[in-house]
Amino acid sequence: MGKEKISYKEILEDLEEELKKVFGFFTRELGKIRAERISPNLVEDVKVHYMAKKYSLKELATIRVAHKRELVIKPWDKSYIEDIVNALEKSDIKANPVVDQEIIRLKLPALSKEFRKDLIRLVSRTQEQAKQTIRKWRDEAWSRLKKAEQNKKMSEDDKYKGKKKMEKMVGEYNDKVDQKAEKKIKSLK
Repeated sequence: MGKEKISYKEILEDLEEELKKVFGFFTRELGKIRAERISPNLVEDVKVHYMAKKYSLKELATIRVAHKRELVIKPWDKSYIEDIVNALEKSDIKANPVVDQEIIRLKLPALSKEFRKDLIRLVSRTQEQAKQTIRKWRDEAWSRLKKAEQNKKMSEDDKYKGKKKMEKMVGEYNDKVDQKAEKKIKSLK
């Protein structure tokens, strides 16, 4: 019974699937960062600690746009209000939640120079997180290529062919992330 061969192409297909997911997530996260108009996307994934568990805000409340620069958050239950306010105050969103009876109003500050800088920093932080995740997947693919060659399931030539194609693919995804972030930063200036 011979050793089953592994194609570097299989490993690269797996890598590309993960890189597509990273880029998709990155794109959705950038979509939440908006200067011109507030969006429920900005806060829907804020993590709220309630009764020793973590929930995303969208699991605890409805979120709608009231005005161009204001969101109205209506918790399903009044008991969530304090925890939601705490989570919003601790989040990266530079807005002060105001409780108005059974709803929470979240006004986005005017587009000051400082607020724009905060948004740009948020874009840069999101960009760096995406690139770290891409590096993690690259390292895992390289590890799989080396292991396959060590276990005689792949030739040394195929390992290096795979590495070359892997580096090209990773470079392309890093470029896509950089271009998308650069475009977003320009829109915030």
